[in-house]
Amino acid sequence: MASSGNFATIGGLEKQTNFTFSQGNLKYSTTTNNRGFICSAGFPDTGKWYYEMYIIGVGGTQDQVFIGVCNPDTMRANLTQSRGGAQGSYGGYTYDNYHGYAVLNGTNQSADSIGHFRSFPQKVGILVNRDDNEIKWTLNGSDLSSAYTIPTGPLYPYIGSGGGTTEASGVFNFGQDSTFGGAISAGGNADSNGFGDFTFSVPSNYVALASANLPISDDIDPAQTDDDYPGKNFGVVTYTGNGSTQSITGLGFQPDLVWLKSRSNTKANALFDSNRGVTKYFSSDSTGAETTDTSTLTAFGSDGFSLASPAANNLVNGNGFTYVGWAWRANAGTTASNSDGASTTTVQANTKAGFSIIETPNYSSNSTFGHGLSSAPEFFTVKLTGGSQWATYHKGLTSAGYYVALNSSNAQASGSFFNSTAPTSSVFSLGASFGGSGAGICYAWHSVEGYSKFGTYVGNANADGPFIYTGFRPSMLFLKNATASNGWFTFDKLRDGFNDQNDTLSWQDTTVEDNTYKIDILSNGFKIRGSNNAHNQSGQTFIYGAWADVPFKYNNAR
Repeated sequence: MASSGNFATIGGLEKQTNFTFSQGNLKYSTTTNNRGFICSAGFPDTGKWYYEMYIIGVGGTQDQVFIGVCNPDTMRANLTQSRGGAQGSYGGYTYDNYHGYAVLNGTNQSADSIGHFRSFPQKVGILVNRDDNEIKWTLNGSDLSSAYTIPTGPLYPYIGSGGGTTEASGVFNFGQDSTFGGAISAGGNADSNGFGDFTFSVPSNYVALASANLPISDDIDPAQTDDDYPGKNFGVVTYTGNGSTQSITGLGFQPDLVWLKSRSNTKANALFDSNRGVTKYFSSDSTGAETTDTSTLTAFGSDGFSLASPAANNLVNGNGFTYVGWAWRANAGTTASNSDGASTTTVQANTKAGFSIIETPNYSSNSTFGHGLSSAPEFFTVKLTGGSQWATYHKGLTSAGYYVALNSSNAQASGSFFNSTAPTSSVFSLGASFGGSGAGICYAWHSVEGYSKFGTYVGNANADGPFIYTGFRPSMLFLKNATASNGWFTFDKLRDGFNDQNDTLSWQDTTVEDNTYKIDILSNGFKIRGSNNAHNQSGQTFIYGAWADVPFKYNNAR
């Protein structure tokens, strides 16, 4: 039988005060009333998931236990409310007077909307259906409730518990141990894929929250492709300039977008792409026009790129300067005409990895443009060759009527850059008053399971900051405060990649790298480890994007 990989646990990354975790981070206990905690493993956006709980006690004769899921950004502010049955939570609990309530986003449903129990211990199953956005519960293997609607977006297992007069405690089983640490006899029931050890029969088509069950796109699955796995679509390189010519290798593929930035000296970000050809670049920290400079990048090679002897500005190859290069693969420089939109574009697309480079013509009125991808872009940025803002769309902004700019620290602002129209699976829109001149260049991405992820989180101004589940170990990620003014900060696996000392560089300015903004890069996502406003301002919404090093399904690290 194939290995199940790692099963989920409850502790560590989202551990709250007043809880003690034990038994390999499967058992919780507390003697403090009205407390909740968020488990450290998020649910994928798709699939049907099953886990079990052994409720030992709730801490008082008239107390409750809340069992369900939550949106972590909402729940972090509500962990001491009603044993967790607060806004952002979706679950059920037993209640005084022998009633069982389902609680949806903090609102109690009718009495006995789920079954109830008052004696302990009890064995509860939780069924989380992300395909149909539903949750339901079982008790001792039989239905305790009907299905209730849960939202899309980030969801994590969650417990709210009593305490106070006596200890409240329980044990989770995500598939590791059907005995709940030796409390009962083994059940020996596997999930629908043959993984796990559960007390009760796992409902048809439901699976354990284990790494072997995690979804990953067939297109980039390392078990199914030698040419398109994450390391063949995105890569990071570091190098030292030599003041002469040199070739930078080690990417493992031919790049089509190369983004270079000096780490040691105050130099501009320089973006080169194979649509426009070598020696032409934009700077993400500038509204200026496209620059042609023969002393910069001179070739996109099969394993990297080549650099010329530098000019006096030492932009990408100054002698003794240190640099980083982030590189994406599109279609080896081969473009195609795209007439999906009202205006014909020239596109170089990598549909398997959800990335395309689009050249737009000059235009003078609202128009639509084909992007060549199979799904709607979730993050794209547009720049006009004659000079303009870097108008940037992210799905986490308030709407398509808002934008942020790569060249600015400003918060999101309303504007007509995108004609207030969200992108579709075939086109994106640009407004008449784009605010620049010339033809356009657009870099567009969407999420691909196991390879890339674009989303949001809400800051808590705490050194024990949010954990963001991506489903892979990030090779590189960016963060931007969307609702307050602050910059674009990037992290990657190569630049002093030791948690929590990961160095940052900024897209909106020319500054050198530093490690002010601390994060952990983890096997299945990243965690904010600082309270700085730039990446963890309380109550503010941050947008992020990340590209994979290793999909969590194949990562043995924890």
